[in-house]
Amino acid sequence: MAETYELGPTDGRLTVRTFREGVAARVGHDLVIEVTRWSAVASVDQSQPDKSSLTCKADARSLEVREGTGGAKALTDKDRRDIKGNIDKLLQVDRFPEVNFASQRVAEQAGNGYVVEGELELAGSRQPLRLELTARPGGGFHARCTLVQSEWGIKPYRGFMGALKVRDALELQGEVRLPER
Repeated sequence: MAETYELGPTDGRLTVRTFREGVAARVGHDLVIEVTRWSAVASVDQSQPDKSSLTCKADARSLEVREGTGGAKALTDKDRRDIKGNIDKLLQVDRFPEVNFASQRVAEQAGNGYVVEGELELAGSRQPLRLELTARPGGGFHARCTLVQSEWGIKPYRGFMGALKVRDALELQGEVRLPER
């Protein structure tokens, strides 16, 4: 029988990792961006994983730069504000403030793993997305997937007349603890 869990930021962390490329890549930063406002409903059936499901809603306006590695200098507060402005513009958060994921299929894999296939609605476009989940001791999960921005009609950030770019493929990660029952 499935158990249903309502999850949010107090239960875990959702992050987006960006990677720089281009001739001027060494002046840019690889970023860790946290989704600070989100909610999810996980229906977990351990005896029949294919009966499990996951939905998640995130506020696209809640993305906050948490880390920046590499670069010619450390990230400043102004850099963080500028990056936030670029994110909001690229995602068109005024028009599309919500990001939604709904699973369509869950399958068990060897070694405490699961594949969750579903659809992600982002920046006004809905596309298939595949998550890889790993069960953690103590009732939690680690989720990971690659998101190719251009598949959602998002043009990756470019600076310095195209010499600094954000790679099209981003890495999404989630780390959640299921509340004890």
